[in-house]
Amino acid sequence: MSKKIFVTGGAGFIGSHLVQRLVNEGHKVVVADILLRGNKINPETFRKIQFHQADVRDSAAMLELSKGCDLIYHFAAVLGVDVVADNPVETMDTEIIGMRNICHAALTNGIKKIMYASTSGIYGHSAIDQTVTETINVDPRTSYAIAKRYNEIYLAAMYQEKGLESISVRFFNIYGPGQDERMVIPRFLEQARKNKPITVYGTGEQTRDFTYIDDTIEACMLLTEKIKGSEIYNIANEHEISIRDLAEKIVALSASKSPIQFLESPSKRYDYEVGRRWGSSEKLFGITGFKPGIGLEEGLNYVLNSPLKRVV
Repeated sequence: MSKKIFVTGGAGFIGSHLVQRLVNEGHKVVVADILLRGNKINPETFRKIQFHQADVRDSAAMLELSKGCDLIYHFAAVLGVDVVADNPVETMDTEIIGMRNICHAALTNGIKKIMYASTSGIYGHSAIDQTVTETINVDPRTSYAIAKRYNEIYLAAMYQEKGLESISVRFFNIYGPGQDERMVIPRFLEQARKNKPITVYGTGEQTRDFTYIDDTIEACMLLTEKIKGSEIYNIANEHEISIRDLAEKIVALSASKSPIQFLESPSKRYDYEVGRRWGSSEKLFGITGFKPGIGLEEGLNYVLNSPLKRVV
């Protein structure tokens, strides 16, 4: 059944893919985005939505734009390690003030369900010797991760006190077409395309779990139908790869002549440089029957062969 859906951060990388899926399924979509990094929604989809350049920290705007909506996807955030490290106040304000405004708008407008984009960064340095599940003790250390964890707790409190239902999804290094160079995979791909040195911070032995965007959106859509109470779900591919191996794989797949250059990590990146992290999607599978299944090499080939479609 067609719904009216409000998406914050809908012009960003993950948000734009979500918006396209919602439009394709016949929903009426209202998007709010500050457009700090441009608009990644493709032109055809953009013509089918209501778009508003608005900041989630603007309470009146969030209240007005969400009127008549059945569901909110709250995906607005400040992203990128260097951007976040240089702008910790803006990062936390966007998260905390934005969440307060979204919950106020939902309660005022009778919207009963929210999906919130959280992060695997919440796990911090905890449980690096195993896959991380939603039940382990978290260890957020950065402004971004702390604010994300605060919002998860805030949503749990909102359900307890106000009955506002939500799911927080902890994303594990999402990648895909349209992502910009604040993130490691598009940065490596761009360096490889230009045959420039691929710059790796530290030894490159640190590992991450990369999840393709289509798998991510599929998981979000399936979880949307399961929003009940206040829950947290990982969306992870369940495979780890070292950053060194990632760089080598990208060089090979793109037939690049780029050398791999190892750089000392700036001090501001210290709390972000976790030695090992890969996630479990068992809880996701248990409720939806779905796990991300697009392998890294397959996903990288999709990115290499996909034209970027943007509205600026």
